Amino acid sequence: MHESILIIDFGSQFTQLIARRVRELNVYCEIHPYNHLPEIHEGIKGIILSGGPASVREENAPSVDTKSLRGRFPVLGVCYGAQLMALQGGGKVNASNTREFGRAQLSVQNSGDVFLEDVKDESQVWMSHSDSITEVPDDFKIIASTHDVKVAAYHIQGESTYGLQFHPEVIHSVEGKSLLKNFIYKVCGCKGDWTPGSFIDETVESLKKQLGNDQVILGLSGGVDSGVAAMLLHKAIGKNLHCVFVNNGLLRKNEYEQVLDTYKHFGLNIHGVDASEEFYKELAGVSEPEAKRKIIGRVFIEVFDAKAHEIKDVKWLAQGTIYPDVIESVSVKGPSATIKSHHNVGGLPEKMKMKVVEPLRSLFKDEVRLVGTALGMPPDLLNRHPFPGPGLGIRILGDVTKEKVRIIQEVDAIYIDGLKRDGLYDQVWQAGSIFLPINSVGVMGDERTYEHVVALRAVSSTDGMTADWCHLPYEFLGKISNEIINKVKGVNRVVYDISSKPPATIEWE
Repeated sequence: MHESILIIDFGSQFTQLIARRVRELNVYCEIHPYNHLPEIHEGIKGIILSGGPASVREENAPSVDTKSLRGRFPVLGVCYGAQLMALQGGGKVNASNTREFGRAQLSVQNSGDVFLEDVKDESQVWMSHSDSITEVPDDFKIIASTHDVKVAAYHIQGESTYGLQFHPEVIHSVEGKSLLKNFIYKVCGCKGDWTPGSFIDETVESLKKQLGNDQVILGLSGGVDSGVAAMLLHKAIGKNLHCVFVNNGLLRKNEYEQVLDTYKHFGLNIHGVDASEEFYKELAGVSEPEAKRKIIGRVFIEVFDAKAHEIKDVKWLAQGTIYPDVIESVSVKGPSATIKSHHNVGGLPEKMKMKVVEPLRSLFKDEVRLVGTALGMPPDLLNRHPFPGPGLGIRILGDVTKEKVRIIQEVDAIYIDGLKRDGLYDQVWQAGSIFLPINSVGVMGDERTYEHVVALRAVSSTDGMTADWCHLPYEFLGKISNEIINKVKGVNRVVYDISSKPPATIEWE
């Protein structure tokens, strides 16, 4: 069993970020909401109490008995978690005279504390709170302050217990990672045994025991998660894994052939099904976005199920579920949220009456990529931009036709190839092209044209929850626009989307 840090979640928007920072330090951790705690066992090396949107002063505020944890485990309270420990310890928490949101300078008052090692005086930190600890219990020692907040950090004397009013997990807290590292390694005594190599070895061993000689089917999407899941399963059970890659006619240009070639090269037992005509037929005349999504999902299930019945004795359905999906299923908001099925196999477990195996369910997206690298998968496969499950079906506004798919595939190929050629691709989280349901007047040669308009989209993000539009160089956009209009028959105007999320979404539908 790996050494482990338990993160108790009080609903902060940054909780997953705490976990990612801990994992980056090669220490395993799990997030559990305060109202769905696991059995707290001695194998846990430390506990982090997250921030949260509530006030500890409210009636029925989220709470755990922090006194039952302190002394038994090293504990670090962040923002709400720090206030909760102070309140339960006999201190006072009040609404701040000055609501502190954003950057602040940390004044370190006890540089000899191991927790503050390598943290400079006047280090920049990130605050996000409207309450403050105004009075600490006698055994709480203030070890750092800011200009507006006296109790920015404290240490409970005689215990390995600390509280921070600011958020060390965000990049704006310049030495936040040092604080987390000090807590995890120097206070909790972790050694750092959570690595891609150890994950692969343990997962492959576990899959061998779980699956034995059973047959397993997996829906490949061409994306990172399903690809890495397939490689792990292949390493464990070889030819007993059957990968199915369905061409819904809404993929990137040449993607169907490229994905099949790539995974066959890896030795995977892969079945390609070109069902593009079936999808086009079912989508004919349908413009409403949600209706298109449902059709694409339903037809995929029908095609995948038919292929699965050609393979004998399949007992398991493999999915590329990752840890953020698992966290969302049991969140602070309540147990009603459900795990998001992999976009290509939604609804299949119920229909096919198979057991589900999810080899990546403990990993974040960046960890999936690290595991893929350790498995020898090429960077261009692992670092691909996200692509929507319904594919070009929701990047073509209005009804879907084979001709519109051709146009937007050609446009997108020029755009993405241009980003790669100019060294911009890796600076963008997601880029794509959108077919707009309008025509515009143009001039080519001496002739008037009345042709299609396409939009280009590029955003920067870390998780897709929020995103900012990318300030791509004007020279690049001009060059790409010119290339698209000259090379793609049917397009005479290119526009660039400069909307951020929120209020806009990344995809247009």
